[in-house]
Amino acid sequence: MYANYFTHLECSDTGAVFAKNQPQNLSNVGLPLLARYDLDTARSEVDRDAIAARDGGFWKWRELLPVADDKDVCALGEIDTPLIDVPATAKASGATGRVIVKDEGRLPTGSFKARGLALAVAMAHSFGIKRMAMPTNGNAGAALSAYCSRMGMESWCFAPEDTPEANLREMALQGARVFKVNGYIHHCGALVGAGKEEMGWFDVSTLKEPYRIEGKKTMGLELAMQMGWKLPDAIFYPTGGGTGLIGMWKAFDEMERLGWIGSERPKMIAVQAEGCAPIVKAWHAGTKHAEEWLDAETAAMGIRVPKAIGDFLILNACRESGGFAIDVSEDQIETARVRCAREDGLLLCPEGAATLAAMEKAMAEGMVERDATCMLFNCGSGLKYAMPDGAQVLDRHAEINWGAL
Repeated sequence: MYANYFTHLECSDTGAVFAKNQPQNLSNVGLPLLARYDLDTARSEVDRDAIAARDGGFWKWRELLPVADDKDVCALGEIDTPLIDVPATAKASGATGRVIVKDEGRLPTGSFKARGLALAVAMAHSFGIKRMAMPTNGNAGAALSAYCSRMGMESWCFAPEDTPEANLREMALQGARVFKVNGYIHHCGALVGAGKEEMGWFDVSTLKEPYRIEGKKTMGLELAMQMGWKLPDAIFYPTGGGTGLIGMWKAFDEMERLGWIGSERPKMIAVQAEGCAPIVKAWHAGTKHAEEWLDAETAAMGIRVPKAIGDFLILNACRESGGFAIDVSEDQIETARVRCAREDGLLLCPEGAATLAAMEKAMAEGMVERDATCMLFNCGSGLKYAMPDGAQVLDRHAEINWGAL
């Protein structure tokens, strides 16, 4: 057993307190809840280096996670995802500083969604919940189905009808009931809400329960550890629902309060596609909330989120850190994906490629210094997405003109 310092839940806007010993969705004003900890006690009792020396991927951070009982931990071989320098890509992009990719595609089910859903499922299991449901653009549903099956629980996934087939089949093979819906992810979310009473499932939509963010914050803990407790100058993060960006910002605050890091912070940069950029629009307008983006369109499905319930938390992190929100075109995303694969042999997913494209654009426009240390989040395995066909046909029975090859 590990020491558990989790004390209560708190409304992200009003600060109202909610009990930790029962399932919770949103606060009484319909906004996300955040987990809080007794960090003063933890500071005197927890050794960061002892934790860092453990195995188990994101589960090593148990003292800073809400899961109290070992029987609720659902594990599928989690690891610390690698930091991969891409020097040739950096040079081709015009960067003179260190450019690093944190490759989340190495996690179970091939994406960073494993972090949040493992925690959500673990906490649901602790409450005796048997059935969970969510809207998904693909990778979140894959993680939910895997961890629910691991814990003997049901999963129900509602996905836009143009969700990549690989994702849909992955969910189904891992035990989920999968439904293709003629709409976007927020339309799928409305169906989850509408069926909640009759179907008796727990809604695990992005930021509509408090624990996915706790899983995602481990990206910040892990990143700081891997960099010797010194954070990069800028973090480029593919932003749909924004749970990971919010979670990392929370992690940095908790680590400072624990005395693990100082007050320095990276610029938090929310990256979106031009075809679905509600956070970018709100950033430029200077508003607290983002309007719903109509007729969203981008091949980077993971950031095709027309309306994010945690919009104000994303924007707060960007503003407080001196960062910003930025959008990139489909051509820029694909160019970046090809560049990183060919220059450094690293296959990015479209959302991860968007962060590289955003870095190039931000440097070209003087928003980030070219010598800055930049962290790009590749949120999923590039193997899950369609790739250009570069193969040629060769007839082994015919005479081969080797020089022409």
